[in-house]
Amino acid sequence: MTGRSVSQDPQSGEEFYGAELRRRREAAGLTQADVGDRVVCSPSLIAHFEAGRRTPSLEDAQRLDAVLGTDGFFVRMRRTLGRIRFAGHFEAAAEAEQLATFIEEYAVSLVPGILQTERYARAVYRGFQPHAATESIDKEVASRLERTHILDGPDAPRMWAILNENVIRAVVGGPDVMAEQLRHVMALGRSGRVLIQVLPYGVGAHATMNSMLSLMRFADAPDLAYVEGLHTGVLTDDPLLVRRYRDAYDLARAAALPPEVSLELLESAAEDYNHARS
Repeated sequence: MTGRSVSQDPQSGEEFYGAELRRRREAAGLTQADVGDRVVCSPSLIAHFEAGRRTPSLEDAQRLDAVLGTDGFFVRMRRTLGRIRFAGHFEAAAEAEQLATFIEEYAVSLVPGILQTERYARAVYRGFQPHAATESIDKEVASRLERTHILDGPDAPRMWAILNENVIRAVVGGPDVMAEQLRHVMALGRSGRVLIQVLPYGVGAHATMNSMLSLMRFADAPDLAYVEGLHTGVLTDDPLLVRRYRDAYDLARAAALPPEVSLELLESAAEDYNHARS
């Protein structure tokens, strides 16, 4: 993967898969013909895989992992193909997220998508697209909820989420939806599946105040950083830029409330929403 603006160069899941195959083949010092010989297919088919025009069969993916020594990477990544699609600017980031071992996210105004409840997600999409048909919103919500499953199971990535206080004060969907959403985040935090911190208003100016930020680590690939604006997104593995994003994240982490205090603040906010509802 190379540093890129996803909004200018959108990738499908198949294109992302192909780019990873090409990168790992070249890193192994192999030509497309070399890989074709060992996988028992033509070099042109390898070229189609790398261009994202064809999807390897399960057997092909298993042989690719064996040839390139990637320990099941291409089999696991293949499972993400053909699933519910995401916005073009987020497609490559969503595919990468499925393979991450550690996700660190700073949320400036909304609960991170991976942590959202169904009703909260629906309110978010309805707010973004007030004139959209119900069927369109349903698809968006289904896509969002599909992402939440990456936190399930023994192989789930570790996650560290820093929430700007905006996230818990903006009344998305009404008090009832907010109370449910905050309690969901609290449950994830108290289960140990996600480490939660809140960055309070009192901190004032800080390193990440202008943008959401997601950092992803992998077992056998370079770190990625993803930042997003309105209908745009940038995914990069440029080492210098990723380092700058990580420095900003570390500064926000240092300024945020400790995890246990953060959960107490979420509990207090959820209780306030419960009172407002009644």
